[in-house]
Amino acid sequence: MELQILNGTLIFNSRSQQTLQLKNDRLSLDEIKKKVDELALKINAPDNLLPGYGQLKYEAHPYIEMDNRGLMYFVISERGEVNERKKTDQLDDLLYWIFADVTFSMACDFELKNRIEDKDSRRLIFEKQEELLGILSNTWPQIENKEHKNILKNNPFDDLAGVRATYCGELRKKGYSESEITKLAYDRYPAN
Repeated sequence: MELQILNGTLIFNSRSQQTLQLKNDRLSLDEIKKKVDELALKINAPDNLLPGYGQLKYEAHPYIEMDNRGLMYFVISERGEVNERKKTDQLDDLLYWIFADVTFSMACDFELKNRIEDKDSRRLIFEKQEELLGILSNTWPQIENKEHKNILKNNPFDDLAGVRATYCGELRKKGYSESEITKLAYDRYPAN
């Protein structure tokens, strides 16, 4: 999505050619919500995955804040503690953060309904998330792909993890000790 300002109007150069009026060179929370809702419709995102605006909607659920300078914040808090707070003056950054979160949840639901027993669940999750982001923006899938690659550097795919976990459960029911279970499971289903 390309953004530009023309005569005080923020123009989104995208498939829908949406425009939002700037007020004192700032968007309002209502205008941000309108844009988020429009994008959410494109991917059929459930309302419960969308952020709150100005205040906490549910515990550990994202919400959007703005300060008096027009900076936008993507916030996740739980039990009164802020777990994550990202700040930007770029609407595209904020929208990416919102929809990276939304599409991750949607991709997890998709994977659960389409699970492949001998494949690392993240393969399907990452692929679906990038696909959904690609419906919303030409650049967001590449950004998310870099995030996925960073995750995989430290935690590579393990296609047999699910099968191994099922086997571990069977061994536990038979009364094997945890050390025996680990050895037997990795002997039978080695990590990639």
